[in-house]
Amino acid sequence: MSTYDAFRHFADSWGLVMMAIVFVTFTGWTFLPSVRDAHRTAATSIFEPEDAIDG
Repeated sequence: MSTYDAFRHFADSWGLVMMAIVFVTFTGWTFLPSVRDAHRTAATSIFEPEDAIDG
């Protein structure tokens, strides 16, 4: 079995499972209630005056 075939076999099986787990984890993390304020601050920080951000 060549290196290409080994990597392809890994990507078709465990690599796909790992990418799906990472995708579901990061997608679910954005909807956690504990990080809601941090995301709201990041989303609206562009509309705040620079003096409020720099101090």
